[in-house]
Amino acid sequence: MKKVVNSDSRSKVVTTSCYYDCGGRCLLKVYVDEGKITRIGTAEGPLPGLKACPRGLAQKEVVYAEDRIRQPLKRVGQRGSGKFEPTSWEEALDTVARELQRAKDQYGATSIFLMDYSGSRSPLHGFLKAGRRFFALFGGCTTWCGLVSDEAAHFSSLATFGTVFTGNTADNFLHSKLIIMWGWNPVATRFGSDTLYHLAKAKKAGVRIICVDPRYSISAKALAEQWIPLKSGTDAALLIAMAYVIIDENLYERRFIENYTVGFKKFRDYVVGEEDGIPKTPEWADDITGVPAETIKQLARDYASLKPAALYASWAPGRTAFGEQYHRAASALAAMTGNIGITGGNAAGGTGHIPLGNLGGTLPVPESPNPVVHITNIYDAVLKGKSGGYPTDIKLLYIVGCNMLNQFLNTNKGVAALQVPEFIIVHELFLTPTARFADIILPVTTTLERIDIGQPWGGGPYFIHMDRAIEPLPQAKSDLAIFTELASRIGIPGYNDKSDEAWLKEFAAATPDLLEYEVFKLKGVHRIPLDQPWVAFREQIEDPAHHPFPTPSGKIEIYSQKIADMQNHMIPPIPKYIEAWEGPGDPLLDKYPIQLISPHPRARVHSQWHKILRLEKLADDAVWLNPGDAHPRGIANGDKVKIYNARGQLITTARVTEHILLLRL
Repeated sequence: MKKVVNSDSRSKVVTTSCYYDCGGRCLLKVYVDEGKITRIGTAEGPLPGLKACPRGLAQKEVVYAEDRIRQPLKRVGQRGSGKFEPTSWEEALDTVARELQRAKDQYGATSIFLMDYSGSRSPLHGFLKAGRRFFALFGGCTTWCGLVSDEAAHFSSLATFGTVFTGNTADNFLHSKLIIMWGWNPVATRFGSDTLYHLAKAKKAGVRIICVDPRYSISAKALAEQWIPLKSGTDAALLIAMAYVIIDENLYERRFIENYTVGFKKFRDYVVGEEDGIPKTPEWADDITGVPAETIKQLARDYASLKPAALYASWAPGRTAFGEQYHRAASALAAMTGNIGITGGNAAGGTGHIPLGNLGGTLPVPESPNPVVHITNIYDAVLKGKSGGYPTDIKLLYIVGCNMLNQFLNTNKGVAALQVPEFIIVHELFLTPTARFADIILPVTTTLERIDIGQPWGGGPYFIHMDRAIEPLPQAKSDLAIFTELASRIGIPGYNDKSDEAWLKEFAAATPDLLEYEVFKLKGVHRIPLDQPWVAFREQIEDPAHHPFPTPSGKIEIYSQKIADMQNHMIPPIPKYIEAWEGPGDPLLDKYPIQLISPHPRARVHSQWHKILRLEKLADDAVWLNPGDAHPRGIANGDKVKIYNARGQLITTARVTEHILLLRL
């Protein structure tokens, strides 16, 4: 694909992409006239399915949003009040440099907590890059570990397959006879720019698609011929009951189990009840999940017999207590049916990542033995510090690309925690709930105001050269530029001795799948040639002698000795159903009988773009209630309702609809 640039030097069409945690990395065509964006379009590019979603097409409105932060701000009111006044970059950076040095000198470098997260996934400017390099050269800091999105999938992938690269290219769906979308809403969450394109094409070709989800989502409506609703948090029970049917009716692939797995007998003993005296029958699961036993039986038979079949067990069900059991159960089911490592199948339960489209180099971060706090414990670490068993007392909080109060657990605890640090710095585009607690806010650029290289979200067979569409708005700076100026003030040598483009050239040169940088830049989009769909573990299945799985046993580990060695009864070495706290069986249901699930919005990337008018028509922030749950409570469609529990409350609008599971007490 060749870039198109108008001969009129005042007008141009720029090829670029977004660098958000949106689930895609799509192709944008940005039309610029006299230095201003006039509109944004999209195109297929050299491979199908790269057309941008509404969020990407709304980036002009993001750049020019009236409430975008356009100059540095310093707090003048009480912390959290949102009262700020403008200040100069010179004063702001001097203040930040002084506070960083003060915290380091007075309390030690580990008293500084770096909370850099996925607001930007740029290999040059994004999280785990610019800030990490700065603080490594500064002398260290405390930072975070763990994953909000897919920690359970990540754990399961490593335990079961020995790698996080468990995914396939999306064209693999065209070869399936059955696709099961489990807890997966790709119309909203993308999961690869071309995923929806290939799912729609598979549906058109007659591939059967089933959706398992508490909600009749927009993806279920667009793609599935059958919707199977279940109680949130009970997914592992449903998968294990499917395993019971497949074992009981002798539908599993014995040869595959014998040649490519370890631990099946122990899993079988648990499933059929020999271990604990409880057969995990469809009737057993009916009571737990709310899915009728006959539906469970038919789903199991379909998955075992319509081959190849792609069970796509997505991340959402894993974001519950014992979520790794759901992922591990899905992987066991995929192994039992022989749907791993074959065209049209899928290594279910893994992360779905693909080792394609990843740069061989990114902004280098020197090794630094920083103490870390798990991302679910950050508020406790701030509130309790050393007295609570955490590695340090946090005195300065440095936030980059992260709206903690919207995205992390327990907002009210977060509000209390953000009162504790002596100083808070935030890099931001907008005055988010988190930014309201800052002492200094530094305005940053959007992806359209800098150059970069687009890597497919989750991996994929292409790269996009991201040209700068416009110069940064006055007083906006990239994260890398901000840290470069701070490094100069503090006296950190060698933080950034290259131009942005020189870094990108270095990244491209380190990437075997990528063209020479200048050729790539001129071309705009580079496609990695493949003669067939990329399928995880194809080599392991076709040639196990020379390509064992990267596990201790060299096989798919239905039973994991590494997990067994942990000696943690809450993480069994075979997949099991363990009832989640605050799940459908929790005694708290007597007090709070409705379960809340929070799906990803189609109009936003997590909490980003909340007030972008162009996207508001796509937003659905109502709470869905089944008529059978709404009417006994006197709730009608469109009513204002209060959602509450012991942690807090919110007011929103009720949508009374059959498209959400009816509570079954």
